[in-house]
Amino acid sequence: MSLLTATSALRRAGPAADFGKVAVLLGGDSTEREISLLSGNAVLAALIRRGVDAHAFDPLTRPVQSLVSEGFDRAWIALHGPGGEDGTMQGALEWLGVPYTGSGVLASALTMDKLKTKRVVVGAGYAAPEYAVLSSAADLQPAIRAVGLPMMVKPASQGSSLGITKVKSAAELPQAYAEARAVDPIVFAERFIIGDEYTVGVLHDRGLPSIRIQPATEFYDYQAKYFRNDTQYHCPSGLGAQAEAELQAAALAAFKVTDCVGWGRVDFMRERAGDKFFFIEINTTPGMTDHSLVPMAARQAGIDFEELVWRVLESSFLRERK
Repeated sequence: MSLLTATSALRRAGPAADFGKVAVLLGGDSTEREISLLSGNAVLAALIRRGVDAHAFDPLTRPVQSLVSEGFDRAWIALHGPGGEDGTMQGALEWLGVPYTGSGVLASALTMDKLKTKRVVVGAGYAAPEYAVLSSAADLQPAIRAVGLPMMVKPASQGSSLGITKVKSAAELPQAYAEARAVDPIVFAERFIIGDEYTVGVLHDRGLPSIRIQPATEFYDYQAKYFRNDTQYHCPSGLGAQAEAELQAAALAAFKVTDCVGWGRVDFMRERAGDKFFFIEINTTPGMTDHSLVPMAARQAGIDFEELVWRVLESSFLRERK
């Protein structure tokens, strides 16, 4: 039974004291702990600069019940991956009655699973690459026939491109499948879209300017996302007005159909032949590091990092105590 009540109207904060005592949830025990610490510490510093009574809170080292006993009024979730981005932490905060940023239990759990998200978005009538579920090694050759090469092999869960491999030949598929299964028992193969990668940040029902991502690697992998300096980001993306409007509409629609709220990021590939956009995935707690995309898009929209962090924190007003 939830101890919070969701509201549809966003309340804007006045002075920083309106937020009360804020816990920035960071770290955790997922494979994305390193990135979460980077994101969370950047968020924490920005909130403190804005005068918010904000404190770091690592669920790996402190029981989540301490949020109540230590008098926290709300939580800024900067946890990435399972345990923080998959509805688990959101459910715990609901039970404790601590308002939190971003999407709720259902949307967080759904979008953490790329396969289920794809099924929901495709079911709502939006385009995504053809895919095949890999339940065992016996599914590998049928997947090549169904999806074709090159293909992307992905674990259903996890973020930051962990466990994802681009497969260009049949000989590469068994190893890619093994690496994905090491991350998640549910694995799928997806047609590799030959074209450009785009992402759209969402902030309070508004799409931020799209970004075109040009990695120096085979695809936008973990190293390209967080550590390489040769990944190129184009913001504005270079799309014409009509294509930008189409992409923005698709991002907001995918966000809505999966019940996401507050903030997040929606990723697409645009096929070079035909210029069609294909939905790839939704991130409900995107990175907030110096390589991250939502802050980059926000800057293009005239929103600096501190203001972005502040506005994300305002999404916690959507979930107030009963």
